[in-house]
This record gives sequence, structure tokens and C-alpha cells, in this order.
Amino acid sequence: MDLSLNASQDQAETAFDEGEIDAGTHPLFGRMPSSVSFNKLRKRLLRQTRQALDDFGMLKGAKRWLIGLSGGKDSYSLLALLMDLQWRGLLPVELIACNLDQGQPNFPKHILPEYLQSIGVKHRIEYRDTYSIVKEKVPTGATYCSLCSRLRRGNLYRIAREEGCDALVLGHHREDILETFFMNLFHGGRLASMPAKLLNDEGDLMVLRPLAYAAEDDLAKFATAMEFPIIPCDLCGSQDGLERNAMKAMLADIERRMPGRKDTMLRALGHVNPSHLLDPKLFDFLSLAPEPKE
Repeated sequence: MDLSLNASQDQAETAFDEGEIDAGTHPLFGRMPSSVSFNKLRKRLLRQTRQALDDFGMLKGAKRWLIGLSGGKDSYSLLALLMDLQWRGLLPVELIACNLDQGQPNFPKHILPEYLQSIGVKHRIEYRDTYSIVKEKVPTGATYCSLCSRLRRGNLYRIAREEGCDALVLGHHREDILETFFMNLFHGGRLASMPAKLLNDEGDLMVLRPLAYAAEDDLAKFATAMEFPIIPCDLCGSQDGLERNAMKAMLADIERRMPGRKDTMLRALGHVNPSHLLDPKLFDFLSLAPEPKE
């Protein structure tokens, strides 16, 4: 056990818990707004990220992470928050940012390499034309997301192995988790969502979602304030009427009518009572019987 590392991490945690959130010196935060509202937003996102890391034991055995970077607000924010925690001594993990260039037309290939080099993070840009495969295989009118996601995930697993990483880290947030839950509920007939921590089928890589507690609106505000060079998706982003969009609209309507419901629903996913559901595989209903009377 490295006692000096543990001591420095304890000091960093104490400083963080006591509210010492300053701009620091990392190039990533050189143009960070100095407003009170942004500092509160940044601190909230950092605390939520730390909470997810702790709640799900994401740092257990962690040494090297591959950060999936799409060029969207969520993955940019994920990378920035993890680099912030790393700079503070609260994330003793090596980070490698990775973008999978999927061959989308008019994809601005220069943006991500230039940005990642400017902030001094180790990175890898990988080209694989999965765009053409998706366009060829998916029937007209069907959604691209499922096949696109599987192809992207398979390539990221491969890259993580090649880079000697023990985890693939993704930028899914609170809304992604809730939308997936309701998609499975309404269309799949099952209670399931995106787990914050998952072991892949091969059993050699963890999939981590440190933004599980973070609200999409907060991440959007953070990304705008940080002036991330956002790259829109020309594949799934070009489709209308997706099931996920319907779930997003439903959740937004619920939150508008009953503020705070999203957080309540997210808490519910962490407080499951199998004996009050209907799955005999999770609870032994057959053996449930009253105690015999004397």
C-alpha cells in the first residue's frame, strides 16, 4: 500500500469536501467562467461524479481507463470532470480519451485531435467505417441506434484491450438511464436500465458510467460554459420519431408538472424490493408461507 498516495488523496478529499473549488492551472479550465452559478454547477457535477465512483466501487482495481469521446456535450463533460478529479488527486487512474471516427459524411476530423492535444490528454483516434454498414443493414424507416451502438461498442472494447485498459468509461447520464428504463418497461416488458457499472460478456473489461447521477440539463449548461467544440451526430441525430425521443418528451412533461420526479425515479432504481414485484426468479414466492400455528 502506498501510504504517501493515500495521505495525499485524503488531503485532497478534505479540501474538496470543505469547498475549496478553484480554477486550478490545468489548460482545460483556462477559459472557465468565474461566475458563482458556474462554480455551483461545476461543484455539483464533481460531487455527483465522485458519489457514483464511490457508490459503485468504480475505482476498485482501476489503473487505466479508456474514455469514449463522441464529440457531444456528455462525453466532453465526462472527460473534463474526470480530468478535474484527477488533477485534484481524487482519481488515481490514467485516462486515455478515444474517439471512434465512424465514417460519417462531413465529419470534421480535425476538431477532436486538435482539442485533445490542446488540453494535454493522451488520446487515440480510430477510423472504422461503421456508418456504411449501418446504412446498408438497417431497413428504411428503422432506427440506426441499436446496430450503430453495438458496432461502436465492439470497437471500443477492442481498443481498450489494445491500450491495456481495465475499463471503458462512457458519458451516459441520469436521463439516459431513465429513458432506457422506460423503453424496456414499455417495449421490452422488463425492468432493466443502464447499470452504472457492468462487466462485459467476455469478463475482461468493466463498463463504467460515472455521470449516472448527473442531469442532462446540467451537463448541457456545463458544456456551453466550457465552450466545448461540439460535433453533431449525422446518423441517429438525423432521425425523427425515435422511441428514445418519446421517452425523453414523456419524462420532460412529468418533470414539468411535478418537479423533482426524475431524481425520485432515479432513487427508485436503487431501492428495489423483489418481494413486492412479480419475478419468482428474484424472490422465492413458492416457499413463502405463514409460520405454523402451535
